Amino acid sequence: QVQLVESGGGLVQPGGSLRLSCAASGFSFSRYAMSWYRQAPGKERELVAGITTTSGTNYADSVKGRFTISRDNTKNTVYLRMNGLNPEDAAVYYCNAKRGAPWNTNYWGQGTQVTVSS
Repeated sequence: QVQLVESGGGLVQPGGSLRLSCAASGFSFSRYAMSWYRQAPGKERELVAGITTTSGTNYADSVKGRFTISRDNTKNTVYLRMNGLNPEDAAVYYCNAKRGAPWNTNYWGQGTQVTVSS
């Protein structure tokens, strides 16, 4: 079955770094655009970063220059390198896989918690 398993979250001090990983299985990973979303308490889920099947990337303005998304199709894994973390980055981070028309398929991981605190 389809699985997206995030890892790498945790507690980090302001200014610190983390690398999130999302291991995919059960579908053709290389054919899917991959994204990271986050949701903080009381807020809507928001797009953080995305990477296309040809490794084109896009970022939310709030993370540009600090976060880097990448993918390794040989490992069926997408990464999010996060530098310069601040308390506003604290949230549950979710991995998403999407394939457009005509398949219109969309998968979500269970999320990994990122806490930024001194």
